[in-house]
Amino acid sequence: MTSITRRIRRTAAVAVALAAGSALAVPATATAHSGHASAPTGSTGSTGSTVDSAPLVKSLYQSAYSERNNVLWATSAVGRPPVTTSSLVKVDPRTLQIKATYTPPVTNTETGAVEAVYGVAVDDEHNTVWTTNTRDNSVAVYSQRTGKHLASLPGVNHAREIVVDEKHDLAWASGFGDGTVVAFDTRTFKEKKRVTVEGAGPAGLAVSEKTGAAYAADLQNDRIIEITPKSESPRFIPVGDGPISIALSKDGRTAYTADQAAGALSVVDLRSGAVTKTVPTGAGALSVATDRRSGHVLVANRTPGNITVVDPREGKVVETLATGANPNHIQVTDGTAYAVDKSGTGPEGQDKVHRIGLGR
Repeated sequence: MTSITRRIRRTAAVAVALAAGSALAVPATATAHSGHASAPTGSTGSTGSTVDSAPLVKSLYQSAYSERNNVLWATSAVGRPPVTTSSLVKVDPRTLQIKATYTPPVTNTETGAVEAVYGVAVDDEHNTVWTTNTRDNSVAVYSQRTGKHLASLPGVNHAREIVVDEKHDLAWASGFGDGTVVAFDTRTFKEKKRVTVEGAGPAGLAVSEKTGAAYAADLQNDRIIEITPKSESPRFIPVGDGPISIALSKDGRTAYTADQAAGALSVVDLRSGAVTKTVPTGAGALSVATDRRSGHVLVANRTPGNITVVDPREGKVVETLATGANPNHIQVTDGTAYAVDKSGTGPEGQDKVHRIGLGR
């Protein structure tokens, strides 16, 4: 592939997947919902998985499940700057109906711009929700109990994704704009560690609570950036074309990347630093998650509008589940996956949430 072709493909990938800091402490505005959303619609996959879907709000980005509260949190941000419509959405995972929405604080009173939320992760230990505020180059913390905006933490350039390591009390955020991966203390909200890799484009993140190592999918350089507690400099592990999302196996010894440009899943032995299998999943592979119960890996493929279930040991797709247009993010908890899309197919143009009961 020529450098020009690679650059064009990179630009397209970023345009599809990434949204474009002030330290505010303004409480979020909450809106309660009475639960009169459309009932979920359902379907069944070829090996027993079930898919139930329901409309939420416009312009969904990511979701995160809280085991402590049995709540699904989702982020929404509509349009380009100045973004004036954004919300942190609290969803009942059983009915897929909205329980409440919380509006991020206003950052510009003249334009009405808000601190729009994109990436999301939950910290059940401290009962908080962490978001990336991509266009404000920051991350934020909200209370899971009340939805109150607790803090804005600046200095994460084009913050894309965030993951929480509850064992080590850290929240890791990726700064796509300047090649940084930043860790914050989840108790004090203070910055604890910052690693900058010149020329890198860290996008998706995963963390091993067993070792404390953080892993970033470097979209710009077709590699994984590995950051361990004891190493002074990161380790680089080559993967497929356009890695944009990353997940780990249950034992933490294997990494999986959704390679957007290749439309494939890379299976990576972290000990040897080698790709052991490459599995085609679908054009625009955008998000990846691990089902720790079965060992299967799920990939959201944007172009065909589906989720592929991969057996990484066999290196093959074992099930394909239709979600509708433009699935944007997927995560798995205890045999149940939650995916959000950017389909705009709800009755009022809303995007949809999908609950997938995974077969064995």
